[in-house]
Amino acid sequence: MTNHRVAPPATVVEVTADRLAEHAGQLLADGSRLALVAAHHDPDAIRIVYLFTAGPPDRRTELHLRVDPDRPAVPSLAALSFPASRFEREMHDLYGVRPENHPLPRRLVRHPHWPHGWYPMRADAGPRPPLAASEPFPFVTVQGPGVYEIPVGPVHAGLIEPGHFRFSVVGETILKLKARLWYVHKGIEKLFEGHPADQRVALAERASGDTAVGHALAYTLAVEDALNIAVPPHAQRARAALLELERLHNHIADIGAICNDVGYGIANTHAQRIREQLLRLNHATTGHRLLRGGVFPGGARLHTVPDPATIHAIANDAADVVDFALRQTIVRDRLTGTATLSRQQAADIGTLGYVARASGLSFDARHAHPHTQLDDLTIPVHANGDVLARFLVRADEIRTSAAILTALLPTLTAGTATSKRALPAPGRRAAGVGIVEGWRGTITHRVELNPDGTLTRAKIVDPSFFNWPALPVALADTIVPDFPLTNKSFNLSYAGNDL
Repeated sequence: MTNHRVAPPATVVEVTADRLAEHAGQLLADGSRLALVAAHHDPDAIRIVYLFTAGPPDRRTELHLRVDPDRPAVPSLAALSFPASRFEREMHDLYGVRPENHPLPRRLVRHPHWPHGWYPMRADAGPRPPLAASEPFPFVTVQGPGVYEIPVGPVHAGLIEPGHFRFSVVGETILKLKARLWYVHKGIEKLFEGHPADQRVALAERASGDTAVGHALAYTLAVEDALNIAVPPHAQRARAALLELERLHNHIADIGAICNDVGYGIANTHAQRIREQLLRLNHATTGHRLLRGGVFPGGARLHTVPDPATIHAIANDAADVVDFALRQTIVRDRLTGTATLSRQQAADIGTLGYVARASGLSFDARHAHPHTQLDDLTIPVHANGDVLARFLVRADEIRTSAAILTALLPTLTAGTATSKRALPAPGRRAAGVGIVEGWRGTITHRVELNPDGTLTRAKIVDPSFFNWPALPVALADTIVPDFPLTNKSFNLSYAGNDL
């Protein structure tokens, strides 16, 4: 069988500052979404890349804007796109690019001890200067009769990652929640620079540990796009199967955890039993319980191929857990109507994945940006936008993943499927984009390579970057005891957000 290059090349448009909003507004009006904004410190300028995507059919458009590195500034697109406002704040903290006329220009990523004027992603950043005195975080104070604040975190019990939540409350009703993140900002994007592309798959796998396949595949597709590598259909199908295996073990774990947060621990026990079956199946499939090592630029690798009958049995087992959980009043009553995110709110914020689909938005990168042909793809959508809807979308996606795997697995064989053993050097500066529907939602990677094939820039966008702002919106006018349950129904990645 011949190899196929699935993704279309991006259309690149060089823009000036005075035309940026016009071009961006037209793309948004035509149905594109702003998937990524990446700054690049070139020798003679700072170059900003705005990636807009749409589909089907798969369409990708990049707006490139060059700014003065001595006084870098860009016109803010915050009035057109809420995600743009956050990308701009991130870019200001890491590159010093000032968004002009931004409605909320306070820091996003920058830690309170970072010295002013030090922008760690710039080529001329140099070693980190001595840490400065901490500065207060600009929380908005809600005032009025009976209003008080409850601080939660950043250190939490158990294995939860660090994040600080500040509730403004009357009685038990939440008036406002502010989430402060980026306690685990690790500079991962900087760690890609200067290395051969095929030596950074393991780093991509660790962008968010429970999404090893999703991030490895998005990175791999970006590298293959940059190098114009077409992979064999067998490898494409193997990658799709690994992605669905990853979706399965995460969704069943979340279903159990949501039940546990309403006091129905027996459902969680059964869900964890099923997850353990899947983790052992993962280990047999790639040699790692989280499926690391199965995807790489040019191909895919399977130690064994799971039995479709096993997948079918696991999906039925999970459906039974969902069914007996929802028959319990303690579960259904707590989930129904709790922390509702409306369709309009979800769209305005730019949410992705099961958060968006639980609020009536049907976007799925497997449909809009396919990396292989899937004949049994259905996109589960629920309209209520509450915790129950987010629970039901996960249950439906387990069935969808099982159907995809049942169709794919008989076409696969164990071993390595690859187009090339060594990646070619592009011979020129090259760029590529990879888009994948991870289990939380759409993951986007964009890479740029030197002529010798080493990385000059890698930009990663986890769906949690888009979904975190929706959590405080959903929690408005709920009660404090519903916070743990709602937080679990979103289950956002701190690590994926705090790259």
